[in-house]
Amino acid sequence: MKVKGEETLQQVAEITEGVKPKAEGKKHGLKEKFRYIKSNYWLYLLVLPSVVLTVIFKYFPMYGVLIAFKDYNYRKGILGSDWVGFHHFERFLNAPNFEQLFFNTLKLNFYGLLLGFPVPIILAIMLNQVRKAVMKKNIQLFLYAPNFISVVVVVGMLFVLLSPTGPINKIVTLFGGAPISFTSDPDYFRPLYILSGIWQGAGWASIIYVAALANVDPELHNAATLDGASLLQRIRHIDIPTIKPVIAIMIILAAGGIMGGGGDKAILMWNELNMEASDIISTYVYRVGFQQANYSFSAAVELFNTVINLIMLITVNWIVKRVNEGNGIV
Repeated sequence: MKVKGEETLQQVAEITEGVKPKAEGKKHGLKEKFRYIKSNYWLYLLVLPSVVLTVIFKYFPMYGVLIAFKDYNYRKGILGSDWVGFHHFERFLNAPNFEQLFFNTLKLNFYGLLLGFPVPIILAIMLNQVRKAVMKKNIQLFLYAPNFISVVVVVGMLFVLLSPTGPINKIVTLFGGAPISFTSDPDYFRPLYILSGIWQGAGWASIIYVAALANVDPELHNAATLDGASLLQRIRHIDIPTIKPVIAIMIILAAGGIMGGGGDKAILMWNELNMEASDIISTYVYRVGFQQANYSFSAAVELFNTVINLIMLITVNWIVKRVNEGNGIV
């Protein structure tokens, strides 16, 4: 019995000794964190305004999402309005135009992602092959400039260029064709929307890939060239693997907005003649919320849209992590 008691005490002592360093390690870790914050307080002060602005303009307005579950009356206020639960969501899901709105939104943004996502990557790889610094800067200026043009101006340019008496239709009639009503034909809405978006944003979106490619060691290209690798082989085996993590993150972020991007542009291009293709959730929310002043219903529709985006973000992030060796956003 004495031997067993001694063994038990020894086991307890070993367990206690094993626990103490962990507790001390935690305390030590907290001290280290506080010491680091204290020594780098100016960095936290630098970030503080951004955190405050994010809380005020991103998180605090989330309180207003309550009107999606209420019959909002501006006289009663958000808290005083009658609670209706999921009534507005059921009303939207049972609406006769729900299917058209949902699939128009999905098609517009999915095709835009499918056609527009590779373009900045291709531009960045092409820019990376330009060796003359002056020429590279001039090309970048030319590519980045459309991003600084207002969406209103871009849509105005489309209406001028593609009007029945515009230069494009003059070229069509010059070759014996009949004038085409581009802006009022539903078949042309998606191509015009997507192509104009690529023209406006592809150059600016390529900046992040150009920055990633700047980390490629030139010696890798020199060594591959000496080994007889062609340009396409060097791009495939050196450049693409370098920007692969960035591509993965950008795909995930783009998927998170696949149901909500470009609402302002769609509203500007929307009209009664092309609404078969242009009537998406964003234009519907604009009409119901601002023109009909049905704030609760429009908030419910937009919240539904946001939930779909969140589901897409989580799903694509999971898929990317599976195919990208566990690397994703989270």
